[in-house]
Amino acid sequence: MHIIRMTRIFLSMYSEGFKNMKPLGKKLWLIIGVKVVIFFVIMKILFFPNFLKTNFNNDRDRAEHVINSLIQGEK
Repeated sequence: MHIIRMTRIFLSMYSEGFKNMKPLGKKLWLIIGVKVVIFFVIMKILFFPNFLKTNFNNDRDRAEHVINSLIQGEK
């Protein structure tokens, strides 16, 4: 119960802060949010390709590869 109460207080603090913020501040936070989303989308596409989906045809082959990789990693 204590965690839920603290979470509500925390969220209300932020919501009141954004409600009372000047228009310039709201625009700047919007720009920051858009940049962060774009950054992580680009990072995922460029640096974290879906290796299993591109190299294996079905779920069984993917699972076997993962199991073999985990077993070999324990040695």
